[in-house]
Amino acid sequence: MSIKTSLLSELAQESASTKRLLASVAAEHWGWKPHEKSMTLGALSKHVAELHGWVPSILHDEVFNLQTDYTPLEVETTAELIAALDRFTAEAKAVIEAMDDEKWSTLWQLKSGEHVLAEMPRVAAMRYMINNHVYHHRGQLTVYLRLLDIPVPGMYGPTADDRS
Repeated sequence: MSIKTSLLSELAQESASTKRLLASVAAEHWGWKPHEKSMTLGALSKHVAELHGWVPSILHDEVFNLQTDYTPLEVETTAELIAALDRFTAEAKAVIEAMDDEKWSTLWQLKSGEHVLAEMPRVAAMRYMINNHVYHHRGQLTVYLRLLDIPVPGMYGPTADDRS
């Protein structure tokens, strides 16, 4: 299986799971956070969605600079959040489909100003900066939902909420 085929398969499966999770996040709770050091539910949800929008930069650009290239996702409703995720997922799919096999091994950098935070082959950046990053924050979101007593949707099978 090629890198492209593997990533496209993962994108299809995981974006569907992400969509189910984000659909559970009601905008009325977006200001809530479990701890003063935590992101709000809204900020965390928006970040999960926007990470899919970073794929074109990782695959086309040499550098993603958080100080100059990053603009936080601004949406007001859960429907807008889902629409943004759908748009970002479609863009990611198109960019991945167009990738040449040789380009997966070329280097990409994440910077903050002049400081290099990470440098890695694009295939590693897809796993580390997109996929693993999304999974990490989705896990946080499930805890937020549980603490708010909002049913947690199944992503890899049923949850306790699906069985009750």
